[in-house]
Amino acid sequence: MTNRSTSVAIIGGGIGGLTAAAILLRAGFDVQVYERSQTLAEAGAGINIGPNASRILHRLGIGKALGKAGVRPLTFDQRRWDDGRMLARAPLGEAVEAAFGAPYYTLHRGDLQHALTGAVPADRIHLGRRFTHLIDRGQHIEAHFDNGASISVDALIGADGIHSTVRHALFGPEKPRFTGCAAYRGLVPSARLRHLDLEFRNQIWMGPRAHFVHYFVSAGRLVNFVAVTEEDSWLRESWVDRGEVADALAAFAGWHDQVLSIIGAADEIYKWGLFDRNPLPRWSVGRATLLGDSCHPMLPFMGQGAAQAIEDAATLKSSLLKLPDDIPAALRLYERRRLPRASRLQAMSQTNKNRFHLADGPAQQQRDAEMANGVTDWSWAAIAWLYEHDAEAIENASIVAGQ
Repeated sequence: MTNRSTSVAIIGGGIGGLTAAAILLRAGFDVQVYERSQTLAEAGAGINIGPNASRILHRLGIGKALGKAGVRPLTFDQRRWDDGRMLARAPLGEAVEAAFGAPYYTLHRGDLQHALTGAVPADRIHLGRRFTHLIDRGQHIEAHFDNGASISVDALIGADGIHSTVRHALFGPEKPRFTGCAAYRGLVPSARLRHLDLEFRNQIWMGPRAHFVHYFVSAGRLVNFVAVTEEDSWLRESWVDRGEVADALAAFAGWHDQVLSIIGAADEIYKWGLFDRNPLPRWSVGRATLLGDSCHPMLPFMGQGAAQAIEDAATLKSSLLKLPDDIPAALRLYERRRLPRASRLQAMSQTNKNRFHLADGPAQQQRDAEMANGVTDWSWAAIAWLYEHDAEAIENASIVAGQ
């Protein structure tokens, strides 16, 4: 069997699934995407794409679309909650591109999904296909859907998100833990915020039991914000529950006027509870594996959720190319290459939740001093390991070397 006769079914048409489809198609695989929704509409709003992911997307030929729809922020600023004092500033923009060979973007999730959809032929995407179960027959694997249809392929990839049905089919039910945090998110037309003289900079404001993030998306036409607060309890994990602007303003009472102005300018906001999961010990079973949020869902405190799904797609391709005649072994290789890095970022995201929310006092003062000295995980030196990683180049080098 060669890669050009290898059939791959991807369950899920989000950012991870579409990236995997585009990459695998370009490598010669026979790929089909099955999405349960009737339309490809990405929930959520803003997204950060660092050079570790943008270099992969540029190789897919969508760099022009990303440059048109995205924003290249100048810096990543960390600020104090009440007086706005700058605690740390890390360079982005041209400095990141010069250092790591690829740009840093902030994008609307829908703009990225639209660009990726253009990289996958329409006849390869099947909408309204809700996956129900799989059967691994040894020499092939079957995916079954709620309309009674089924397919038989060489490999099955579960890219169906945080509530993955494929993960449930492989490993059974899970019990996510409420983190004690809930997030408000919204989009504000940038024209409404001209009085703030905002620049193209990613900004995070840190305060007691809360933090606030904002940045430009959609070529600068919109400002995306995420406001995270601590809550006693939460029942449902959803990105699409409506929130109230008045409640968000009340939660951030006493914060800097810039924070309150951005929240107050929103027409509507959404609110969701943040749930945590331990890293899975494995992603692959036989001819099936997982990708993106289905196997390593991350709290949104490192801005790497989508980027890691994009990295997954690149490593999946190279693993399948390395072992085209043994799909289960190729999927295990993919898992071995990706699981430690993704798990590390999951843990870092968990740690940031506590670091962002310190009450004023000795621990907060120590954190601020560390930030000023450039030793936290958003500093230039500390983040290089993340941005310099090139999943395709490293894995392709291993293939050539026969490792």
